[in-house]
Amino acid sequence: MIQFGTNPIAWANDDDHSIGADIPTARILHEAGELIGFDGIENGHRWPDDPEELRATLAAHGLAFISGWYSCQLLVRSVAAEIEACQAHLAKLRHNGCKVMIVCETSNAIHGGDVPLAQRPKLTAAEMQGFAAKLEEFAAYLAGQGITLAYHHHMGTVIESPDDIDALMAATGPHVHLLFDAGHCHFGGGNPETVLARHVGRVAHFHAKNVRDPIMAQVRAQGLSFLDGVRAGVFTVPGDQEGAIDFEPLLAILARAGYDGWIVIEAEQLPDARNPLLYQTLGLHTLKRLAAKTGLTPSQ
Repeated sequence: MIQFGTNPIAWANDDDHSIGADIPTARILHEAGELIGFDGIENGHRWPDDPEELRATLAAHGLAFISGWYSCQLLVRSVAAEIEACQAHLAKLRHNGCKVMIVCETSNAIHGGDVPLAQRPKLTAAEMQGFAAKLEEFAAYLAGQGITLAYHHHMGTVIESPDDIDALMAATGPHVHLLFDAGHCHFGGGNPETVLARHVGRVAHFHAKNVRDPIMAQVRAQGLSFLDGVRAGVFTVPGDQEGAIDFEPLLAILARAGYDGWIVIEAEQLPDARNPLLYQTLGLHTLKRLAAKTGLTPSQ
C-alpha cells in the first residue's frame, strides 16, 4: 500500500542553504507532520546524522524516515570504494526500516552550481555501459543488505533526458531500479506519462514534482543554471494550476502496475514566495484525491 511523503527542500534547500535558512527546523517538522499529515519525510541537511536520533526526532512529529539522496561517484571510483563510502548512509537507512536508497551520480554533476544546464555532462554509449555495469554491481550489494537502489534521473547530471533513462534501464540488470521524478522527466524533455509507462515495472520510488513551463522555457532560453531555475520558481506541487503536469494519468499507471511504494512531494521553491505549508497541503490533498480516483490504496 502506498504512503505519502515530502522532502524538507520545500522549506530549506539542500543545494543552496541560504534558501529557507531562517525557517526553524522545528517548524518544518511540525508543519510536515502534525499540520499537513504526511506519513514520512526524506533526508535533509537539517536532520541528525545519528540513525536513532534521526528516528526519534521524526517520530516525535508522527513522521517516518523515508530514504535520502546518496551521491555516488562510480564514474571516478571503484565499486568497492563506493560500498565503503556509503556505509554511514546505509546504516541510517537500515536502522529506520527504509526500503530504497536514492542514488544519483554526482562526480561531474552541475545542478548544485552556477553552470548553465545546457552544459550538463553526457556519457558516450561506451561510458554508459561501463557506468551501468558498476551501478548494477553496487545495486546487487545493496540488495544483499535489504535495500533497493532507486536511481534518480536529475537535471544537470549524466542521466537527465528520456534517452538517458532508457539507456540506463537497458544497460542495467535486475538490481537497479528507478526513482521516477515527474518534474525532472518533464524538464529533461520527456513526456512523463510515456516514460513512466515504459519503465513502471522498474519504479521503486516516485517523486511528485510539478513544473512551471514559462520558467522552464526561460531557463533554457537564457542559459540559466538549475539553481537559477529553482530560485525563479520553476518547480511546484501537484494541484498547482501553474504546473504543467497532470498527475492523474501518472497515478493511474502506478495503480495498474500495483505500485506499493512511497509517493513523495519533492518540490523545491522559495519559501518566502510560496508558503510551504499552503503548497505542501495542496499537493498532498491533490495526490490523495487522485489516488482514490485511480485506485491506488493508501496505508491506514
